[in-house]
Amino acid sequence: MEFLTQLGPGAIYIVIFAIVILSSAVRIVQEYERGVIFRLGRCVGARGPGLFFLIPGVERMVKVDLRVITMEVPPQEVITKDNVTVKVSAVVFFRVVDAVNSVIQVFDFVRATSQISQTTLRSILGQSELDELLAKRDKINDQLQKIIDEQTEPWGVKVTAVEIKDVELPQSMQRAMSKQAEAEREKRAKVIHAEGEFQAASQLAEAAKVIASQPATLQLRYLQTLTEIAVEKSSTIIFPVPIDTIKPFLVGGYGDSKVK
Repeated sequence: MEFLTQLGPGAIYIVIFAIVILSSAVRIVQEYERGVIFRLGRCVGARGPGLFFLIPGVERMVKVDLRVITMEVPPQEVITKDNVTVKVSAVVFFRVVDAVNSVIQVFDFVRATSQISQTTLRSILGQSELDELLAKRDKINDQLQKIIDEQTEPWGVKVTAVEIKDVELPQSMQRAMSKQAEAEREKRAKVIHAEGEFQAASQLAEAAKVIASQPATLQLRYLQTLTEIAVEKSSTIIFPVPIDTIKPFLVGGYGDSKVK
């Protein structure tokens, strides 16, 4: 301040003017940015990152961010190949790989990429059936990424990924799909039940063959069944006795009578 007071008014104005010019000439570009320089309206390339100087009144700079941009594509109403109307939203990931082209080849690369993404989304999904849209999203995502990237390449923009975010189906279609899924589950249940019945019948047939070849197994099964019934104490069991067992007693009681 003491230095400025020692100078005359004209010198003070000169110093202030020099400071303003110097501040307007100094530019700092971050690591994730590039500065596209125009000299008298002509592009002379990109600079950065770091500190550099511009010629005041002659050069100007446009900063470009090189980081990945995440852009949501608003829901698009699409008619699929099998004539089903759905609303589909997506997310596009892209970044600038050529700062110069992103400035001089397109007015607003973010808006331009958004418009290309919307039109491409409607076009590709219009060529796909509903089942493919629901079951093969990865394939459709790759196809969308490839087509959009080809469109944005002249702008110096690289589309790294496209992801279908949400698919909104009409209520009538949701009910139809729910009924179809329910019918499919009932079909599987009936098939499983039939297979179980078939296996049980096969086992019973094998068991019948064994019993037919060995009659004693029927008696063993009979006794096993009685044992299982006897577990319940409240049960009353009527046990039939073979007539051969009590025949001698009947003969003694009735004299010469014969029991046949």
